[in-house]
Amino acid sequence: MKKNNKKDGRLRVSGHNKFIISSIILCSFLVLSCNSGNQKQSNSKSQTNAVVKDSVALEKNSTEQILAKPQVPVICFHRIANGRNDEYTVSPATFTSQIKTLSDSGFHSILPDQLYDYLVYNKTLPDKPFVITFDDSRVEHAEIAAPILEQYGFRGAFFIMTITYNKKNYMKTEQIAQLAQAGHTIGMHSWDHTMITKYKEPADWEKQVIEPRKKLESITGTNVSYWAHPYGIFNHESVMGLSQYFKLSFSLSTKRDSLMPLQTVRRIIATEGSPQGLIRSMRKSFD
Repeated sequence: MKKNNKKDGRLRVSGHNKFIISSIILCSFLVLSCNSGNQKQSNSKSQTNAVVKDSVALEKNSTEQILAKPQVPVICFHRIANGRNDEYTVSPATFTSQIKTLSDSGFHSILPDQLYDYLVYNKTLPDKPFVITFDDSRVEHAEIAAPILEQYGFRGAFFIMTITYNKKNYMKTEQIAQLAQAGHTIGMHSWDHTMITKYKEPADWEKQVIEPRKKLESITGTNVSYWAHPYGIFNHESVMGLSQYFKLSFSLSTKRDSLMPLQTVRRIIATEGSPQGLIRSMRKSFD
């Protein structure tokens, strides 16, 4: 007589059936575990490949490659004031006209971070790129220049001579902080404008670079990674020293150091002249 596997509406499972069901469950678990392991291995490989790709993308250019890249025009302003007649001063009207014409002519201002990435990592730049810089911490840089730049969507790099904090005709620390908050770059121009070629002892570097840089960073809340050479003067030994502290350093029209081009980026001084004259000077000096 055949056994009835149903009793009281419930299904009875024989020992043989229990064995089959257990085997199926075990096999399913093993398959899932293998798939999970393969997925983890695949994810690990993907992450490794991503790291490798990033590493390749971040490979730095050699000195020769940096020197071979087209130079980006860099303009340097000092005083912006009326009633003076020297090569370091432009009137507010001239400054406004020059900035407006650069904007109308399709130029795009870039900041030192972008210039560094272009030189070192071949990052792309906008059409007609140029850099606007200001030396000496003059108060008109914050009160006149910055608002005009911002009106035309430009940003600049302001190099601070830190002995001038809160002194007459120079920027207050609050103004320096506000420039940083507005998206401008704050850089170093030494403590008291002493030429870098005169830094002979560790104490000189401490006084002119290390301590002022810490103070400036505390004011801006940002890293200070850029330097402008006082008087535009440098030598190979001095720029070797600067490379420990700054990503880029800016000179004036002096020829770049063939071994340290990042620490001797060229600039031209903007003078009291027509906007078209400034554009011609940019093309002549950097083409």
